[in-house]
Amino acid sequence: MPEKCTDNPRDCPLMSRVEALEEANKQHSDTHREIFRRLGDLESATAVQGKHLENIDEKLTDIKADQKSILQKVEAMEAKPAKRWEALVEKALWAVCAAVIAFLLGRVGL
Repeated sequence: MPEKCTDNPRDCPLMSRVEALEEANKQHSDTHREIFRRLGDLESATAVQGKHLENIDEKLTDIKADQKSILQKVEAMEAKPAKRWEALVEKALWAVCAAVIAFLLGRVGL
């Protein structure tokens, strides 16, 4: 196959190869545009997901703070009956001691 072209550009043996390369280049250009468009879409989606994760993290922090507050309230409520029981036992003990002292003082004659 001769590699030199004649006066007519259509008779050039390399012309079909050049046209094929130009077509391939056009297809690659279109493919690159599509890839870059999709990459931009992914970057936008990633940014949105990052914002959602920040919001979720913020809400979890709030929930943890609320949970600590509720836990403290529950512990205080659980301790309240124990305090009442201790106070009742203390008063009963004082009453028994007073009765014993009164009995002993009555025996002594005071």
